[in-house]
Amino acid sequence: MPELPEVETVRRGLRPFMEGAQLTKVELRRPDLRFPLPKNFSKRLQGATITTLSRRGKYLLAELDSSETLIAHLGMSGRFTINSHRKASPGVFVYAQAGDRRHDHIVFHLDGASPSRVIYNDPRRFGFMDLTRSDGLERSRHFEGMGPEPLCNEFTDAGFDAAIRNRKAPIKNLLLDQSIVAGVGNIYACEALYRAGISPRRMGASVAGARAARLRATLVTVLDEAIEAGGSSLRDFAGADGALGYFQHAFLVYGRENEPCGQCGAPIQRIIQSGRSTFFCGQCQR
Repeated sequence: MPELPEVETVRRGLRPFMEGAQLTKVELRRPDLRFPLPKNFSKRLQGATITTLSRRGKYLLAELDSSETLIAHLGMSGRFTINSHRKASPGVFVYAQAGDRRHDHIVFHLDGASPSRVIYNDPRRFGFMDLTRSDGLERSRHFEGMGPEPLCNEFTDAGFDAAIRNRKAPIKNLLLDQSIVAGVGNIYACEALYRAGISPRRMGASVAGARAARLRATLVTVLDEAIEAGGSSLRDFAGADGALGYFQHAFLVYGRENEPCGQCGAPIQRIIQSGRSTFFCGQCQR
């Protein structure tokens, strides 16, 4: 599932085409994705202008001048692509193969600085979209109780320490808890724990203090680097310009079971925690 860096990469790719543009037409090629689309979805969107395109955790948010916000979650295989006279800039990334057009489920027609069509494609249909009042966004079912954004000032050493200090769950599981920190998933939890030298098996309470401060700073660095690299292209993820992310080439532990650790040479191990694979070095992470 795309994590914070992947969703932020998509947001940055879509922003020049969507922010400030009017939704002149919204084509629904099916009535549902993972869940049924909101009632009168097209009608509520058509004619509205997208004032701001932002992100919260793993969600994309398009704030509308109609006082509603369009919420989009990519699920496992969702992606947005752009058809426009103005070409998106892929930077140094490798282009992904074009998606199967049979899975183009929603098409947004936009009239703005660069008139375009933004197409949502989702073969597995694990993604979803919703509409909610903008003034009640943080109280909605998607965001109520969600923790701080890790790249914002609200994600502090003191706050992170307090959130895990009395927890008996493994620190890896706590990093995936969206009420503690928003947007972190399996990939970046593994990479941050490795760089911070902390075992994924450690209970949260035993990480509190100096280790927590080190882990928080390391997590921020890993996420920043992944965003700059355009995210990680595992399975179906691609940016809005069709580009694959490059951060997977910088993985130090994720997906590297039995390969030598870059620091000590010991084989990278894989264990299962809460149904997910955790990759780590048993020698370097304590």
